[in-house]
Amino acid sequence: MSSPFPGMNPYLENPVLWPGIHGRLIVFLADVLSPQLRPKYFVAIEERVYETTPDDRVLVGIPDVVVQRSQAATNNQTEENVALANPSTQPATVTLPIPQAVKERYLEVRKVGKKEVVAAIEVLSPKNKRTGEGRNAYEIKRNRVLASSTHFIEIDLLRGGESMPMLSNEIKSDYRILVSRSNKRPQADLYAFNLNENIPKFPLPLREGDREPIVDLQDLINSIYERASYDLVIDYSQEPIPELGEEDKIWVDELLKEQKLR
Repeated sequence: MSSPFPGMNPYLENPVLWPGIHGRLIVFLADVLSPQLRPKYFVAIEERVYETTPDDRVLVGIPDVVVQRSQAATNNQTEENVALANPSTQPATVTLPIPQAVKERYLEVRKVGKKEVVAAIEVLSPKNKRTGEGRNAYEIKRNRVLASSTHFIEIDLLRGGESMPMLSNEIKSDYRILVSRSNKRPQADLYAFNLNENIPKFPLPLREGDREPIVDLQDLINSIYERASYDLVIDYSQEPIPELGEEDKIWVDELLKEQKLR
């Protein structure tokens, strides 16, 4: 079954589903672009790895000096009172934020026979768009690419979180595709679109004089939806996560009722 939405399907943004969408989109992008880039370029799938906690907070340990003082106080008390009473307060069960290794995939278009990275393609994840190690790791990589001679494509199909920084940008939209050509920086092309619009096509920048393939992200998203049978997983009687604005709620409700999904 096809996706009921003309553009991005907001139900795919659910944090439970998005890791699968992200992984499939990275691989599908590589598979679609590779034949178009032969024999001069090839597409490599790379990984960025960092440690984070479930709520993206850094664990704070107790300083040794505090432990030493506590032990010293206990020792003094033991010397003064030979008989120690049992603790009167019973412990409560708590959950600790355990650090986890996070792997995020991205694409690099490279020149055959050389180590030159011609273009980097990133698909944002929820951790990239909220405060924490995920955003820090991504912004370091983003800034490094923008300071290089590598073209940069940033695909943001998530309504939630804080958008990536852009100077003098007053454009508000649900989704964004950024195409930054290394020879035109600091200017870049921003494809901004909303929930009720089609995902725009965009060119993949290469070296001057080479034919640039056009990326049809709408077709890729629709194909992933059908191939992975997301229609069997998504309950359209429920509201999507993240929550929609009032106008979008009305539009989505009417759209799904027309297609007898509500």
